[in-house]
Amino acid sequence: MFEIGHAIVSRDLLEEYFLCDLEKCKGACCVEGDSGAPLTPEEAQALEEEYPAYRDYLPLNHREIIEKEGFSLVDSDGDLVTPLVDNRQCAFSWYNEEGILKCAVERAWAEGKTPFRKPLSCHLFPVRISEYRHFDAVNYQKLDICRPGRECGVKNKLPLWKFLREPLIRRYGEEWFLALEAAARYNQ
Repeated sequence: MFEIGHAIVSRDLLEEYFLCDLEKCKGACCVEGDSGAPLTPEEAQALEEEYPAYRDYLPLNHREIIEKEGFSLVDSDGDLVTPLVDNRQCAFSWYNEEGILKCAVERAWAEGKTPFRKPLSCHLFPVRISEYRHFDAVNYQKLDICRPGRECGVKNKLPLWKFLREPLIRRYGEEWFLALEAAARYNQ
């Protein structure tokens, strides 16, 4: 572990390789887990406000769940999360023609229909940030569902920290990311 700003960062970000391989995993991160994706209150509000931008990309049963349960809920651990379909699949996801789960919110963002890309916890996956009173813990979750992503990262020689450049800058800013890059160079 090492510290950058108010974040304690796992060395795994520097030492592990990763590149999502959606052809193999089929977007399993949108289905697997104990509850929905973690959200901030601001993200829950954005999901509600931007609903008209991505609503039509969702299957009817997903829209019904969102409209019935809401755009976020509190799970059994007391965390704010996305709602699920059949207690498994994120309600904001949909299957494309190749059978790969995709995010309807991100699709609307990519098409310029909303300024909100998707929840940061989704953008950062397989890294999770736990917020504590005086610091954040930035940890890599080495899950079996992401084995194809690890293999693809090794094959392409892409370190996890480089794979997560955009969401890490989104969370901590460019200066923080430059410090992470310097730590990676030092770690070699």
